[in-house]
Amino acid sequence: MIVTGPAAAGKTTALLNVGRACHLAHSRKNPPPPGSAHSTAPVAYILVPPGATAKTLITEFARYLGIPVSTRMTQTQITDAVCHTYTQAGVQLVLIDEIHRLNPRTTTGAQTADLIKDLTERLPATFVYAGINVTDTPLFSGTRGAQLAGRATLITCGPLPARHGTREPFRDVITDIENALDLRHHKPGTLPAHAPYLHQRTAGRIGSLTRLIRQAAITAITDGTERITKAALDAVRLDHLAERHNRPARNR
Repeated sequence: MIVTGPAAAGKTTALLNVGRACHLAHSRKNPPPPGSAHSTAPVAYILVPPGATAKTLITEFARYLGIPVSTRMTQTQITDAVCHTYTQAGVQLVLIDEIHRLNPRTTTGAQTADLIKDLTERLPATFVYAGINVTDTPLFSGTRGAQLAGRATLITCGPLPARHGTREPFRDVITDIENALDLRHHKPGTLPAHAPYLHQRTAGRIGSLTRLIRQAAITAITDGTERITKAALDAVRLDHLAERHNRPARNR
């Protein structure tokens, strides 16, 4: 599965929530014996590093589960260690973020794409990728791109509408975010009441919304108010895309 869409559309947020849901479901179904810690790790989250090579990417896989890697180890040795450890740990879901950083048209990019294909065949896990507008990148071009496109379902993320029929999906997301807040003096229902303002402020982009509320919450903790108000939200400066939408430049 490939989650794609424009920047700040909530791709990483969706990826992490899928991982969290999978982890919680696994924990409920397979509780550890009394007095013992979890011996399995059902979810792995990997961030593709800038200019990734096959070796740097497989090293990220190793780092996630704390697999010791030395500079003398070859890519093959690290890959074997990763496949063995991930299988033993019971990894069922592998989340790979920033997949648009890969370019199979280059030699290193092609080798990295081949590594991912090799891992999908050696690991008994579902792979979910996320990246910015991957259909417009070299990732879907050429032989390797065709292999990826033929193996994955594409899910496009975009700005959430304020209304969809009788539902209000954007308000529902705001409610879920507010329920996760741990502010002593925040009144439940405050943020959903500002849903129209928040939608206009963020253009419906989940990434911008979570950044806005997170920053307002941090400010509320540091200044001791422990609550989020509309004034506090308005004081937060967002990413350039959101600010440009909210305060468009005037024509001269």
